[in-house]
Amino acid sequence: MTTQTTDIPPAPASARRSWLRDHSELGVCVLLLALGVLVLTDALAMDVDIAQRGPVGPKTVPIVVGAGLLLIAALLAVDVLRGGRGQAETGEDIDLSEPADWRTVLLLAGVFLGAAVLIEPLGFPIAGALLFWGAAFALGSRRLDRDPLIAAVLSLVTYAVFNNLLGVPLPGGPLMGAL
Repeated sequence: MTTQTTDIPPAPASARRSWLRDHSELGVCVLLLALGVLVLTDALAMDVDIAQRGPVGPKTVPIVVGAGLLLIAALLAVDVLRGGRGQAETGEDIDLSEPADWRTVLLLAGVFLGAAVLIEPLGFPIAGALLFWGAAFALGSRRLDRDPLIAAVLSLVTYAVFNNLLGVPLPGGPLMGAL
C-alpha cells in the first residue's frame, strides 16, 4: 500500500520578509525582553546583606524595573501580534521624504567618543568644553566668537556643580589645582 503525501512548499522569502516588515515592532519586544532579563539577572545576583536595612533594599528598584520591562515586552508583543501598529512620525518639523543627515550623526558620535577618550588625560573641564563646543558645531552653529566661550562656561559650571555641590568627583586634569 502506497501512501501519498503532499509536500507543502516553504513560504517564499518575500512573504517572510513581508510578515517581518509588518511586525517589525517585535524587534522592540525582543530588545525589552533582553533588557528585562539582564536587569533581573543582575539584580538577583546583587550581594546586599550589609547594606540592607528594613524591607526595602537596593534590590527593590532593579527588580521592579526588570519586571516592568518584561511586562511591557509581553503586552507589546500581544498587541503587535493582534494587529496593533505604531503610528508613523507626524512631527511638524520632520520631513520623512528626506534621507537621514549622516554627516551630523557621525560628527556627534565623533565628538562624544572624543570626549570619552579625552576626559581622563585632559580632565572634565577641558573635555567637557570640547564636547559642548563640538556638539554645537555639529548641530550647525558657526559662531566661533561665542560658542567656545559658552562651552567653557557651561563645562566649568557643570564641573563645579557635580564636583563641589553634588559630591561626584570628576577628573580635573591639568586644571585640578586651579579649580
